[in-house]
Amino acid sequence: MCGRGYTRSLYDPCVYFCKLSSGEYIYLLLYLDDMLIASKNRSSIDKLKVQLSYEFEMNDLREARRVLGMEIERDRVKRRVSLTQKAYSQKMLQKFLIGDEIKSVSSPLALHFKLSAKMSLKTIDDREYMSHVSYASAVGSLMYAIVCTRPDLSQAVSIVSRYIHDRRKGHWEAVRWILRYIKGTVEVGLLFEKDVGGK
Repeated sequence: MCGRGYTRSLYDPCVYFCKLSSGEYIYLLLYLDDMLIASKNRSSIDKLKVQLSYEFEMNDLREARRVLGMEIERDRVKRRVSLTQKAYSQKMLQKFLIGDEIKSVSSPLALHFKLSAKMSLKTIDDREYMSHVSYASAVGSLMYAIVCTRPDLSQAVSIVSRYIHDRRKGHWEAVRWILRYIKGTVEVGLLFEKDVGGK
C-alpha cells in the first residue's frame, strides 16, 4: 500500500509513504528540493535512494542533521531525537532585534502589554518610526518557528498577528518582547523520546 499525504499547495511539504512486504513503512518527505527518507528498514532506504538517483540528480547527505532550518540531534543511547532552530533563531534576532545590549526576558509576552486595534500613533514621529518597521516579516518569521519547534510562542504570536494590517508602536514593542524571550531560549526545541516502558 502506497500513498501521498495531504498538501494544500505546491509550496507545502509533501509526504509519500509505502508499506513494505515486512509490514514496516517507508516515508519520503519532500519540500521543494529538500528530501528526507525514513524507515526502520535501512536496506529499503538504500534501495529507494538508488531508484531515485536513476531519475533525478541527487546529493546524498547521509544521516540528516539539518532540514528546513531545523537542526536534528540524535542520542541513540537514550533513544532521543531533538529538533531545534538555533541558527534560524539567531538570524531572526540579528534581523529584527538589533543590539547585543538588549536583555532577554523570561516569558513570551508580559502582562503589561494591553494590545488593541484602537492603540493610536500619537505623533508624526511614531508614524514615521512604524513606517520603517518590518512588522509582518517579523511575525511571519515567528510563525515559522512555532510550526517547526516552538509551540511555546503560539499564544503570544497569535495576539500580535492580529495587528499586521493596522500595527502601532505598542504592537511592535510586544513583538520585540517575544524576540527578547527567544534570545534567552535559543536552545529550546522539541524532544522526542521512546517510551522504554513498552507502552
